[in-house]
Order: sequence, then C-alpha cells, then structure tokens
Amino acid sequence: MRLVITEKPSVAMALASVIGARSRRDGFVEGNGYLVSWCVGHLVGLCDAADYDERYRKWNYDDLPIIPEKWKKKILEGTKKQFGILQTLMNRNDVTEVICGTDAGREGELIFRLVYEQAGCRKPVKRLWISSMEEKAIREGFQNLKDGSCYDDLYRSALCRAQADWLVGINGSRLFSVLYNKNLKVGRVQTPTLAMIVERNQKVTGFKKEQYFEAHLFCRDLEAVSDRMNSLEEAEQLVKQCQGKRCQIIRDEEQTKTVQPPKLYDLTTLQRDANRILGYTAQETLDAAQSLYEEKLITYPRTDSQYLSDDMEQTAEELAELLDGDMDFLELEDYEPAVDRTLNSSKVSDHHAIIPTSQIRATDQKALKTKERNILYLIESRFLMATSRAYIYESHKCEVQCEGILFHMLSHRIRQEGFKAIERKMYLFFGKKLPEEIHQMAEIRLLEDYGPCRAEVQEKWTQPPRQFTEDTLLQAMERAGNEDLAEDTEKKGIGTPATRAGIIEKLISSGFVSRDKKNLVPTNDGNVLITILPDEIKSPAMTAQWEMQLNQIARGEADAGGFLQGIIRMLKELISRYSGVSEKQKEQFSHGTKKESLGSCPRCGRPVYEGQKNFYCSDRKCQFALWKNDRFFESQGKKMDAGTVKRLLAKGKIHYKDLRSQKTGRTYEATVVMADSGEGYVKFNLEFPQR
Repeated sequence: MRLVITEKPSVAMALASVIGARSRRDGFVEGNGYLVSWCVGHLVGLCDAADYDERYRKWNYDDLPIIPEKWKKKILEGTKKQFGILQTLMNRNDVTEVICGTDAGREGELIFRLVYEQAGCRKPVKRLWISSMEEKAIREGFQNLKDGSCYDDLYRSALCRAQADWLVGINGSRLFSVLYNKNLKVGRVQTPTLAMIVERNQKVTGFKKEQYFEAHLFCRDLEAVSDRMNSLEEAEQLVKQCQGKRCQIIRDEEQTKTVQPPKLYDLTTLQRDANRILGYTAQETLDAAQSLYEEKLITYPRTDSQYLSDDMEQTAEELAELLDGDMDFLELEDYEPAVDRTLNSSKVSDHHAIIPTSQIRATDQKALKTKERNILYLIESRFLMATSRAYIYESHKCEVQCEGILFHMLSHRIRQEGFKAIERKMYLFFGKKLPEEIHQMAEIRLLEDYGPCRAEVQEKWTQPPRQFTEDTLLQAMERAGNEDLAEDTEKKGIGTPATRAGIIEKLISSGFVSRDKKNLVPTNDGNVLITILPDEIKSPAMTAQWEMQLNQIARGEADAGGFLQGIIRMLKELISRYSGVSEKQKEQFSHGTKKESLGSCPRCGRPVYEGQKNFYCSDRKCQFALWKNDRFFESQGKKMDAGTVKRLLAKGKIHYKDLRSQKTGRTYEATVVMADSGEGYVKFNLEFPQR
C-alpha cells in the first residue's frame, strides 16, 4: 500500500478519484493499492513558551530572551483525531511508502514534515508536485514522483521561518508588553508592514496643501493648459487676455509609443487587481482562488511567477483557442494570440503563473459563487491580454500660443488598440472605467488658427500621497527593501505571496490597523507601537533581507543555523538595551482613546467595553467576556457585535449558573444566553472561567 497525505480533504478526494481509491473509511479513502488521507491545515506546531517551562506562563522581563535549546513540537488542539488517523496509517504494516501530496510550496512541505516526524514514521517518502488539479496533471504528477529528500532544503527553510517567527514574536511581544503594560503583538513580518502603513499615514496627515492656479484654453477638441501660477490675479489677467482670441499649435513633438501586454498573474498581481477593480481584500481573493484551484478551474494560486515554462506552449495555445470561443462576458474581435511572450522557464521556480485550466470548458461559470466567478473572469481576461498584441499609439507633446502666451497640450492617437480592447471590455463588464487616458485629438494642424477660444481659471491644490489600499500595500510589501539591495540580488520584499494577505488581516484583528473604505490606516495603538519599536524589529529592509536568506536556504545556498543565530544575537542585544520605560511613556497607548460602555456586567455590575477580540468587563478580576468570533452566532448567521451585546445586556438575557464538569467533578461558572424566540438565540455556553 502507498499512503498519500494531502493538505485538505477536498484535495484528497480529487487525487483519490484519479488514482482509483474510492472506498470511504473514517478519515481516509482506500482502493487500488492506495490509502489517501489528509491534514486539516497544520496538525502539528511548535510548542508554546510555557511548554518549555511552567514559569513562562507569566510574562517577566527577567526570563528574556526565551531561546529553546531543543525545539519541541506538539499536536494542535482540535486536530488530535485526524493526527491519530494519520499516525495509524503511517505505521500500518502494509504501508510501504508515504507520498507527500500537500500543497506544493514551503508551507505545504512544513505541514507534512511535522506530521511525519511527530508520528515517528521512518518509511520512504515521495513528493507529488503539481500545479493543477486537472486529471491529466495529477496523473503526470504520480508518474513523476520525486524522492522526498529532494525537498529537504525547502523544509529547512520552512522550519527556519517558523522558528524565526517564534523567536521574534515570543521575545519581542513579551519584551514590549511587559515594558508598556499592554498586550503588544510584535512579528517578524507583521511589524515592518505596520511600519510602512504608519509611515505613509504620517506623510498623508503631515502634508500641507499648497494652492496654485492654471489657465485653461478650449477650442473645439483642443484643450491646453498654462504653467502653474501662485497668484489668482495673474491667472485672471492671462485668461482675460486670451478670452475670445485665436491660437495656434506652434510645436508638435511626436513619438510612437508601444505598451507591451501585461504579464500573466502571480498571486500578488491578482490580489492587487481584485482589490482595485472589485474591492476584494487580499484574503478574499486568496480564498476564492484556492476554491477555484480545488475545483480544478485554475492552476496553483500561491505562486510568485508571471510566466509559463517553455514546455507549456501547446497548453497555452489550446487555452487561447478555448477562451477565444468561450468567453461569456467578453466579445473578442481581432484576437490573434501570441503565447510565446508568456513562456520563460528561467523565470519559473516552484510554480508557473496562474492560468485557467481546460476544465472551464465543461463548467457553467455563471453558476459559480460571485467572488469565485469574478476572480475566474479576471484570470481569463488576463490570459487573453497577456497573449494579445501590444498597444501602440502616437504621443503628441504640443505647444499652443495665444496672444504671445504659451500653453501646453498632450494628445495621442491610437494606431493599434491590442490588449487595451480586452482590458476596456473587462472594465466595462465590471461596471468600471479604465484609468483616465491622455486627451486625444482628431488631428494636429501646425500653425493653423483655432478660435475663437474660451479661457477659464482653474484653482488647484497640491495633493498628498494616498493612504495605502490593499492593492498598493501588496505592491509595497513586494518591493520593500529592494532599493537597499545590490542590483544583481534576488528581490523578494517582505512576506510571500501566500502569507501577505494573512499579515494584513492579523494587523486589523490585532487592533493596529483599521479599514477606512478601501484605505488601510493605523490606529492610535499602531502609531504608538511603531514609535516605540527599534529599527531591528520594524525595518522593512531588514525583513526583506531575512526573506531573501530564507529563499537561499530553500535552494541550499545558505545555512539555516547561521540565520537563526543572527536572529538570536539581535534579540539578545535588543533585550539588554531595553530594560524599562517611564510611566509617561506607558500612557502613550491610552492617549486619545475613549471607551464607550455597552452596558453593565451581569456578574459584577461594572461597565462592559469592546476589545480587539471580545467584549469584556472593566474589572479584570471579574473575567466576564463575550467573544466576537463565537461559532454559535456565526452558525446562526449572526454576529457578536457591539449592537448585539448592547441588546443582550439591556434585556437581561445573560445569566449565570453553576455547571459541573462530568469528567472532573469541578464546578464552573458559565455565561449563558437564555432562549429568546424574538432574536433566535438558544441556550449556549459562552465562557467557562473555573471557579
């Protein structure tokens, strides 16, 4: 028997159907000489600090730095049953080989290896490495299994990344939380990302707008503009001088410009477009893309490549032909595919660019969920644009003279619309407009009189930089630190395409960043945190260098031990430098914040406030709390939000009673919401502080 282990049950079912394992069992599928089982994300993780020593349950400065001599791992809560199933399967006498079928990337490798090691398995390992869930790709993958040892460096990189995050997170968070008497989460990638958001916000809020004026000249399809003027009187005088007069184009600097088609999507560019065009968050886009991948409609989404390998030329040509005749939302005209520009094996590492699969032929795309359908439409459109002709236009930089005064005008004429025709139709389908284009004149006629002209003054203001959106933040994360690296250095930015969405969500859930429509802006706590942290923790350039080193470890070009020792040295120096702060410095986090009471605590009568993850009693000894991510409320299609908590507290629907544990006989005091037919709540337990 050969045991195949995947990352998710849905992937396991897809593989099993192809290799002929169709008999369902508890936690696995069996048949045709295969056992196919699955993880549910991470089953095994690094132990918490308290698992090394009980005293670490309390956060004390004197215990820092916490550096494990030997790293410990544990089975995560809630996954023990599935781990037990995998451990039993691995150790079955008839299992001769284990096939790693987790997602083909750094994190997928880590998920499998931790389970394999924790289970004490010593059987031979093969690696299934595929970029598509199509049947053909799966069959080819099983025919070309590689020895698991080929991916040892990838595993070392993944484990090293997890250990580095543990070291920085545990020590950094405890250090600054103890110093400032506030729960402050510090992360190797999360904190530099926050620093970029804070820096941008400071530029926006500190920007001083300056007023200026322009004179605009209009005549038929001609529109020209003067130089900037600081004086309104000067602009009005110029307009008065040109009003009703005639003008001439006295100079035309003509250039023919070519804009090449965009590259295919990698995950980051897909997330950026989905945010800009559709308003989706990076996490929503990743979730939709992952679903499409598991439904066999697109290739592997967690990729950083925008090219296909050279041997995919026929696949690309067949896909171009399929899309040309099967685009429900676009009517293509004069589409002449040129797939060669999408092929470049030297720029494909673990996975090629994201493209649709041939499975779309047999799929009713209109029946897909809205987000999945729209993401698929983006990917299909991008493939068509990437394989289309270039956009070619004439650029005219003109000087216009009126009454001896010079005005300037930019104009262009399209020679070949190319991929822009597809892009325009895609934007139109989504109800959006293309980014503003340069003014286009029918014809440029030098030294010919135009007129009479209409002139007007336009008041203008210099504009501040824009706040980060997820689109522009993802771009900044991708490019972070690149300017500090040598020209020939691999540039990776901070985070990876697969992790950046989660980093943004963590910053928001931790209360350091908030969403203001599409904008990402720091909260007061986010601003203060970056103010107090040293560059070692918040520097995007340093984090980008760490990310580059992790990629070198994955290729066997750098040593994992040396990387971790560098992190440890930095933390030791940091802890020795920060030993205490003044009371005034501690007050920075409460400055400018005013909490609103949502009602009285049903246990002690004190005010109840909203926190980052829960609604809590202002008396910490009370321990009353209602959690925002309550699963029961979510299952009922409801949210445990401020409005709900206010209603529950006002109506007296929260009561206490003693519950006795059947296993230990101990008494617990539980927060209970009683039945309320009007709001659809039933009796359920919210929290169990032991009494």
